[in-house]
Amino acid sequence: MASAATLLRLRGFPFLQARVLRAALPRRYSVGISSLEPPKPPDPAGSWHEFNGRTEVVGVGGLEGLSPPSPPKQKDNSWEDHPDYRRWKDKEEEIFQDIEPVKFLVKDILHSDRYMDGERLSTEDEKEVIEKLLAYHPHSVDKIGSGLDSVMVDRHPQFRNSRCLFVVRTDGSWIDFSYQKCLRAYIRDKYPFYAERFIKEHFKRT
Repeated sequence: MASAATLLRLRGFPFLQARVLRAALPRRYSVGISSLEPPKPPDPAGSWHEFNGRTEVVGVGGLEGLSPPSPPKQKDNSWEDHPDYRRWKDKEEEIFQDIEPVKFLVKDILHSDRYMDGERLSTEDEKEVIEKLLAYHPHSVDKIGSGLDSVMVDRHPQFRNSRCLFVVRTDGSWIDFSYQKCLRAYIRDKYPFYAERFIKEHFKRT
């Protein structure tokens, strides 16, 4: 009866009424109502961390799902030590050393002011051009025709901005010839096993 009277007196105070009701409940229920669930212990297998601006789970072994960076791969240069490759590189250097002097000479003749248009080459330059270039032209016999009088430099008949070498024949006619064709034929004659590879890698297609 005392409890009922107390409830009647507390009708106007809902907050106090709730406290009285909780006090009247058996103690075996009060623990479940008033107690709070304790926080879970941190997962020993991992915790949360900031990584590069985003949250990641860090496990015992590091970032979950991420592996440590692999060391850079070493470049495999074993093919450079292969005997066939070394033989090729040695022969390539030999060919360069063989043709560079006459190649440099022709470029100097054509692109410098040593010779005017229509001027005959000097005896020394002419000898080098005839022996190391013209003699190896695929159509040297046709180029010489009636006979070789001299070699001169002049404008190309079709490409007036370019200069080239000309065979001057004994009958007074003259015709141009390509020193590039002469060089390719010379390489094929002297270095038959390496010529095509060298030409493919170092000559323009013409």
